[in-house]
Amino acid sequence: MFSFRGDDGKKGEARKLRVLPLLPLRDIIVFPHMVVPLFVGREKSIAALEEAMKHDNDILLAAQKKAKINEPTPDDIFALGTLGTIIHPGVVRLPDGTVKVLVEGKRRAAIRRYLATDGFFQVEAEEVEETIDRSVELEALVRTVHGVFESYVKLNKRVQPEMLMAVATIDDPARLADTIVAQLSLKLNDKQAILETASAAKRLEKLYELMQGEIEILQVEKKIRTRVKKQMEKTQKEYYLNEQMQAIQKELGERDEFKNEIQELEDKIKAKKLSKEAALRCKKELKKLKMMSPMSAEATVVRNYIDWILSLPWGEFTTDKLDIKEAEKILDQDHYGLRKAKERILEYLAVQALVSKIKGPILCLVGPPGVGKTSLAKSIARCTDRRFVRLSLGGVRDEAEIRGHRRTYIGALPGKIIQSLKKAGSGNPVFLLDEVDKMSTDFRGDPSSALLEVLDPEQNHTFNDHYLDLDYDLSRVMFICTANTLHGIPLPLQDRLEIIRLAGYTDLEKMAIARRYLVPKEREANGVSDVDVTFTPQALKTIIHTYTKESGVRSLEREIAAICRKIAKDVLEKGKDRKVVVTSKRLTRYLGPPRYRYGVAEAHDQVGLVTGLAWTELGGELLTTEVTVMPGKGKLIITGKLGEVMQESAQAAMSYVRSRAERFGLDKKFNETSDVHIHVPEGAIPKDGPSAGITMATALVSALTRIAVRKDLAMTGEITLRGRVLPIGGLKEKAMAAHRGGIRTILIPKENVKDVREIPKKVRAEMRIVPVEHMDEVLREALILENPDAFFRAPEASAPAAATPPPSQPAA
Repeated sequence: MFSFRGDDGKKGEARKLRVLPLLPLRDIIVFPHMVVPLFVGREKSIAALEEAMKHDNDILLAAQKKAKINEPTPDDIFALGTLGTIIHPGVVRLPDGTVKVLVEGKRRAAIRRYLATDGFFQVEAEEVEETIDRSVELEALVRTVHGVFESYVKLNKRVQPEMLMAVATIDDPARLADTIVAQLSLKLNDKQAILETASAAKRLEKLYELMQGEIEILQVEKKIRTRVKKQMEKTQKEYYLNEQMQAIQKELGERDEFKNEIQELEDKIKAKKLSKEAALRCKKELKKLKMMSPMSAEATVVRNYIDWILSLPWGEFTTDKLDIKEAEKILDQDHYGLRKAKERILEYLAVQALVSKIKGPILCLVGPPGVGKTSLAKSIARCTDRRFVRLSLGGVRDEAEIRGHRRTYIGALPGKIIQSLKKAGSGNPVFLLDEVDKMSTDFRGDPSSALLEVLDPEQNHTFNDHYLDLDYDLSRVMFICTANTLHGIPLPLQDRLEIIRLAGYTDLEKMAIARRYLVPKEREANGVSDVDVTFTPQALKTIIHTYTKESGVRSLEREIAAICRKIAKDVLEKGKDRKVVVTSKRLTRYLGPPRYRYGVAEAHDQVGLVTGLAWTELGGELLTTEVTVMPGKGKLIITGKLGEVMQESAQAAMSYVRSRAERFGLDKKFNETSDVHIHVPEGAIPKDGPSAGITMATALVSALTRIAVRKDLAMTGEITLRGRVLPIGGLKEKAMAAHRGGIRTILIPKENVKDVREIPKKVRAEMRIVPVEHMDEVLREALILENPDAFFRAPEASAPAAATPPPSQPAA
């Protein structure tokens, strides 16, 4: 309920209550003495208008608090509105279904209550008539508002000048306030606050405050418009002056420098072995440049474009060195091992010697960090006598990095491919795309998709850079990509690459690399090349085993460098005239305590403990599997942070043991009275993969039958429910781990016999490698059995002999 007070504090005279239809308004407030056309579209509002037309054309006009509400409730409508009258000709229906009506505001009215009606809002409203106390202060306020409104109209072009004349004739303070507020660009809540202000004097004060704020904003806008206009006039003035200066230069012949530059470009175009398309484009752009002002921005863009085209090595190639023996010698000097990669390079050189032109190979060297992928690419450039360029793709996420930006952009440049060829200065360099698996994708594009054209031998002879917009031949470039893993490279890109896998170095290879390359290099780098420093083989082996854990040799190089620094310090203190022998016992002094442990064979034959073999990116590892049996209710517990595949392998192994329980001399229902716990130590390290299947099955049989497992034996292989042993990967690294740990017998799947030749000869000579294809063969080798034939013989109470497969066949 509203209470209206005049300047003197007396309550306004209240009139009698009237029942009126209500028209809710959106984004507009109708003030007394204001005539405004309204466009009505809602059914309830049209019904309210029709109800008003049936009686005396009076209707209450009240604004909605939120304009977006289509079906307002009484709570969504302001409680104070304006009593209005529909002016002739009344309601006019438009073709789109809306209704146009002309209304005039009469007096303020407060809604006392809503009446229950269907189809439209009907309210009981109380008209309020204001009482105005005439005073000198009020008269001064009226004059001030007149003056401020005049200033407002001069600044705001949206208010018609005729309105100023109309307002000037109004002396009534209340009517003046209501007339002016309708012309101001105010927020809805500000207008409603003025409507709800009963005192004419207070309304005028509020209006004065709002108009002053609007005038300040309009004055700032005017300043901005004036400044922008002056700037535009200045730009036009500069344009006309430049045009006049050109005319003067033309008359005086002062454009000779620009002419000389154009002549120089013409000579370069004639001398360069451009493609037909590139030559036509250069001539066209040069013709355009001649017609431009040398000072214009467009001339700079065109000049840069021509410079980029002329700076590329069109038809410029280095001569390949095709001496295979020399190339092999260089590759062996720079890298130890890496047989497959070296063979592929020598094959390319052999074919190049026999064929006049072949497409450049696109190799991808995949392997863990530190195995020599990047340095191998440099060696390839050295042995082929080609120039070498390297582009690191780690973290690249913008397609324009590969293909460039279009010339329409300010500061546009060609992509890194074209920029690198300019840097190389030849059309057939060795081009290294480093870390190709580290690219990412976002809203700017997919750089790996842009590489599809670059690395496709069928397409890259017409590679099109966005900046040049010309076909450039990349077919004679020898692209070499490097990656740590393949899963980061999209499959369509993998399809275009010749994958060469570089496995981690074995211990023997690391020893040879350290002895031949790393020790001499670090002695020279740390200033002790003229000091008699010797690393014993056992010291190098200890560094490799207990101070590094990697596939490559970066950490090994760092540790050797640390030792050389310590020796350099000792040399300064004690002199060079002494021999320094680095032994495994002195490593603690140089490097501190050992940082890593590595797997070694068990000291005793044990029940339920089996040594398995695992592959990691850092090489092979010994992986012990433990099984213990406890009284319980048949629960299978699997621990050691195992992945889903490894857990499923454990379940498969358990199912195999249960299916052959009678053959192993176990009670058929042993699983109902016992809990079995399978654990793989080093529980903080995630483990996964199926190759521990036969290891877990052997440990289960050993624990359940209480028969010990051989301590000097390790195994790897996937198991099926019928006991078959399936092939695995990483055999070379696993065999090396077994050899390093003192294991002398390893069991491998029979299908992996083809991979045995990858194991170094020295390792094969010192180990017994047993191929197996069924779990029965694994158990015969692994368990310490007094009578193997009796252990594997079928029980007397079993099914007929015809239904029981022989031991060498899978058990159903």
